[in-house]
Amino acid sequence: MLFLMHAVETNAQQVINLPDHELKQYYFGITLSGNAARFHLLHDQNFLRSDSVTVVSPRNNGGFGLGLLGTLKLMPHLELRTNPHLIFTSRTLSYQISYPRFDEKPIQEKLIESIYVSFPIQLKFYSDRISNFRVYVMSGLKYEYDLASNSQKRRAEDLVKLAKGAAGYELGFGFNFYFPSFIFSPEIKISNTIPNIHSRDPNLIYSNVIDRLQGRMIVFSLHLEG
Repeated sequence: MLFLMHAVETNAQQVINLPDHELKQYYFGITLSGNAARFHLLHDQNFLRSDSVTVVSPRNNGGFGLGLLGTLKLMPHLELRTNPHLIFTSRTLSYQISYPRFDEKPIQEKLIESIYVSFPIQLKFYSDRISNFRVYVMSGLKYEYDLASNSQKRRAEDLVKLAKGAAGYELGFGFNFYFPSFIFSPEIKISNTIPNIHSRDPNLIYSNVIDRLQGRMIVFSLHLEG
């Protein structure tokens, strides 16, 4: 009984932070994110005929990103959001070689590093606000450009080459926590590319056994919004 009375009293005394925020037509923020990335891989027909490479498999790698956030209110419970991002990430392809050279190991791992400039456009659907909390889901499209693609081409004898740009989609959910001077929003999403990003080189054994590569990424973000 005493616990219930204390809970009611605490709820009655709770301060509503940023009470006029829902009246804003637009607002801005910054983003810090971490990611886990890998390739989705489809083998080329040459893989079945190859006696040099017997196994090709993708591996997960981590990365991080920094971004800006801009949100425009369209109607109650619906906002348009953009979150341009600089993303540092890497992905690994593991190869099992049948006939390694004397200075090679039978398992070769190729680390492919990328620095993406990402330009997403998202729709954000959010719930009613409960005190200083609300939940939301989001979806959208993105275009990303790989600033490291030229470096990959210069190292073509060692690395699988990737296309410079690619479109993709994003799906996720998050939470808004209202503080006296800002909104803290943790968010998790999947961020995948749609087209083939593999720039195939038939003269490179690490490339000619692969037909398609698509980017797969899970992103955990922390947004600070005003």
